[in-house]
Amino acid sequence: MTMEENDLNSILVSIKKLLGLSKDYDAFDADIIMHINTVIMSCNQLGVGVYGYSISGKDDQWSDFISEDDNLQAVKTYIYLKVKMLFDPPTNSSVIESIQNSIHELEWRLNNEAETQIEEVTEDE
Repeated sequence: MTMEENDLNSILVSIKKLLGLSKDYDAFDADIIMHINTVIMSCNQLGVGVYGYSISGKDDQWSDFISEDDNLQAVKTYIYLKVKMLFDPPTNSSVIESIQNSIHELEWRLNNEAETQIEEVTEDE
């Protein structure tokens, strides 16, 4: 895995990139990590990801939280949008509403997919 691929698999680095922050700029890392962990707890309540998982820095990988085989890659967008709203919310009410609508749709879809996967595992047993 190249350094760039490793950076994109890093939960913290990829969320910082989406927030418009350089991976080397660490002034807000503690704040962003706290928000990411809050959203991860929400993901767990939706039935998504490794239960009780949390990150502590740039070495924590998406593949540690969700399997590459899962149809749950949208969790990355969900975590970004939720962190964006906690860390750097937009000032325009239309943009806020649009992000909130996207968050609600992703919550529904992620929860539905997680429940579908549980049903498939139960049926296979």
